[in-house]
Amino acid sequence: MDVSTLALNKVHPKWLALFPEEFSKAAEILNRISDYQPQPLDVFKVFTIDPGEVRVVIVGQDPYPTAGDATGIAFSVDRDAKLPKSLQNIFKELASDLGIVRASGNLQDWLEQGVFLINRILTTPTGNALGHANIGWEELTEKVIAYLGGEGAVALLMGAKAQELGKYFEKKLETAHPSPLSAYRGFFGSKPFSQINEMLDKPINW
Repeated sequence: MDVSTLALNKVHPKWLALFPEEFSKAAEILNRISDYQPQPLDVFKVFTIDPGEVRVVIVGQDPYPTAGDATGIAFSVDRDAKLPKSLQNIFKELASDLGIVRASGNLQDWLEQGVFLINRILTTPTGNALGHANIGWEELTEKVIAYLGGEGAVALLMGAKAQELGKYFEKKLETAHPSPLSAYRGFFGSKPFSQINEMLDKPINW
């Protein structure tokens, strides 16, 4: 069984029914690339939840390029120490906004509450950020993001690249990106977590 078949086995069947052509093309991409992040069976991890359960969309750029960091969930890592700078800043703002202090960098609990943390580009060559831009991932992810906006999901769009997708959402919050280069230009102090919760019928336990 090829790697793309194994990876797609983890995708919730409703996604495959909604976007059969796009996932077929995504499988072709996966079969022709090598030495990338995240691990092959995690590439579609964000799609493990039912699309009907998505309440919030958070858009990342592409996976962490350092081997072992990327999990298939944007911004998430499977550890508690030495977190990536952007995630550190997200947690700093979370503590400032809601007084929540997170120890774990694993954001699986957010995903399980319907927070869809999707990268626009689903893989990147190990050690080479944006190395898989424009090889076809954006066709799938933009259609998925547009669909979720049409279904009434709320968007948290951090940074200019994510904000390009704001046209698909009626309810959205736009901030600067949490990276060290831009966090002080409008991410810190933006109180995104409390503001997103105010847009929802049931708040997220961030």
